[in-house]
Amino acid sequence: MSGIVNQKTGPLVDPAWVAAHKDDPDVCLIDIAGLGQDELQAYKAGHVPGAHAWKWKDRLWEAPIRDFPSPQEFARRLGAAGIDNNTTVVFYGEGVQFGIYAWWVFRYCGHEKVRILDGARYRWAEEGRPLVTDVPPPRALRTYAPTQRVEAMRIRRDDVLKSLHQPGIVLLDGRSPEEYRGERVGAPGTPDSGAMCYGRIPGARHVFFENLLNADKSLKSREELQAVFDASGADPDKDIIAYCRLSHRATVLYFALTEIIGLKRVRVYDGSWTEWGNVVGLPVER
Repeated sequence: MSGIVNQKTGPLVDPAWVAAHKDDPDVCLIDIAGLGQDELQAYKAGHVPGAHAWKWKDRLWEAPIRDFPSPQEFARRLGAAGIDNNTTVVFYGEGVQFGIYAWWVFRYCGHEKVRILDGARYRWAEEGRPLVTDVPPPRALRTYAPTQRVEAMRIRRDDVLKSLHQPGIVLLDGRSPEEYRGERVGAPGTPDSGAMCYGRIPGARHVFFENLLNADKSLKSREELQAVFDASGADPDKDIIAYCRLSHRATVLYFALTEIIGLKRVRVYDGSWTEWGNVVGLPVER
């Protein structure tokens, strides 16, 4: 079980904190349904009491383009969901990486009061806490003032290309070993689809996101995480770029590096392998 939760100021909260704030109108708990959860199967089978269900792509992307909502659209969506600038939003996901991805998107879109339920529903259930099937009523509408994006959290494809083999930059691949080795483009257990090319971005070092998690899906201790990243060559004196297939798993690396270890020069390449592995002429390593 994680020993790194800071209940007062940190972005990681434990089940006890969520239970204690279940009736707080300025706290909004959201269950993010990830890939394979189009029918909200896990949410309907049992979720943390008081959690509202969001489908990740519907709420976090700007259709029809593959990008994030504009500040105005982000503000409209949050206000309609009963969230204002002072609401503390707590995410957890199915799988766990989707909750952390939602945290990253909110921070990127400028919402600072956002936290993660450490271990998602897995740790919640392991502690003997109940999962429920009833759906909470919608939150009352609120007014949300548009905020600026935090562009320093993100890096685009052309800048990743320019960064290749630069001595002051470390590129981290958070995918499974099979994807990293170029044996698959989809994670094991999922359809092997999403890119035309198999392999990795040249020079990328492998940090499988699941190696950052305990058995109950909570994040490992700071010391354990530090050891993993030290082995990858990530350190405070270098710029770090994290990617995976769709960037969900990459945000787990980002969260561990920035919020637990405390590194500042970290960005997510959210185009990740679904972009890189489909663009004509980009270099691929296997």
